[in-house]
Amino acid sequence: MNGGHWVSPAAREAVEHAIRDTGYQANQHARSLATGRANSLAFLLTEPQHQLFTDPTFSILLRGAAQALSQRQLTPVLLVAGSEAERRNVTQFVTAGHVDGVLLISSHESEPMVDMLLEARIPTVACGIPLGHSDDLTVVSVDEVGSARTMTRHLKERGRRRIAMITGPSDTGGGRYRFVGYREELGDAFDPLLVEEGDYSTESGAAAMAVLLERAPDIDAVFAASDRMASGAMATLRRAGRTVPGDVAVGGFDDSGLAESLEPPLTTMRQPFDEISRVMVDLVLDLVEGREAVSRMLATRLIVREST
Repeated sequence: MNGGHWVSPAAREAVEHAIRDTGYQANQHARSLATGRANSLAFLLTEPQHQLFTDPTFSILLRGAAQALSQRQLTPVLLVAGSEAERRNVTQFVTAGHVDGVLLISSHESEPMVDMLLEARIPTVACGIPLGHSDDLTVVSVDEVGSARTMTRHLKERGRRRIAMITGPSDTGGGRYRFVGYREELGDAFDPLLVEEGDYSTESGAAAMAVLLERAPDIDAVFAASDRMASGAMATLRRAGRTVPGDVAVGGFDDSGLAESLEPPLTTMRQPFDEISRVMVDLVLDLVEGREAVSRMLATRLIVREST
């Protein structure tokens, strides 16, 4: 039943036939006692609880992780640690052995959960570059710098000259390195007055766009570091009487489903969310089994739609 090389094909077929006839199912509790394993992995979101429902990227990653684990007859355990009380509860749960490893989602610089996981030697794989801990953890990320350069270059090739950016939080890898790519691609044309920080939410994108329009009315393009912020930016542009893409071209980042539903549909950088989840599960199980797990950087893809 566990696979391996010591069972003949005939014996395996006989066992599988008996399983089908009897409806046998393995007792996972007994298996855990025998192996010392919980047979489950934590999907740990270090954000406020509402983000799980308002930011579609998290639910997509969770779905992908659940699918990858179900193929291995393992169980995902959803944990949220967005407050001090939640962090204490998560620490007690994880260190008590209720999970074999952790899929760490959305960590901020100086995130205390990272230090806890490292100190407790819990097999952990991070989604995105955890600032301050990129050398301490196995990481699955996308090419943030290269992706941002691709979007900025696309806007330049559309003839845009005053290209603004709404960045993500500067204490996150996506916030910091997407800005780096934007700045590198602009080179000498970079203007700090055309940059405003958001928090990946629709509301922050709308507010940042309003600030940018007041500061630099001649903006003819904006690159938002998430599709939700791009959505908010487009709403502000409409209220200001600016057309998209006629007056201002808009590009986003993620392509988690929102982009193609906007009016006009949003040009964006597509993250391979299903592959991210699958690779994270593969790597954390390598760590659980005591094997080496090497960080992976995955490619994004420019999806051109009507907003540019």
